[in-house]
Amino acid sequence: QVRLVESGGGLVQAGGSLRLSCAASGRTFSGYYMGWFRQAPEKEREFVAVIRWSGGRTYYADSVKGRFTISRDNAKNTVYLQMNSLKPEDAAVYYCAARDSGGAIFELKGYEYWGQGTQVTVSS
Repeated sequence: QVRLVESGGGLVQAGGSLRLSCAASGRTFSGYYMGWFRQAPEKEREFVAVIRWSGGRTYYADSVKGRFTISRDNAKNTVYLQMNSLKPEDAAVYYCAARDSGGAIFELKGYEYWGQGTQVTVSS
């Protein structure tokens, strides 16, 4: 059974940093795309960043480019999202997701597996 478990969320002041983790289990994820999405209250879930497990190629939403970094640790089967220079508008529930094919990797559809989410709150 595939499981994605996020952790690392919390409350941080604007300008601060957090590192989110996504522990993946239940299958081999080589070749998969591992994404981070977020959803703020009364807003649609949106793409944040994605990494291809094999090769490590990364893509970012314009709103986080230069501030967030996605990475993975093969030995720990874990994907990370390092978030720096956080802004109040970054506050949301952050979700980890996985898909085994390319294509529309910036879109929610096509991601087969999702974690339960972790809350990030940014105070101004």
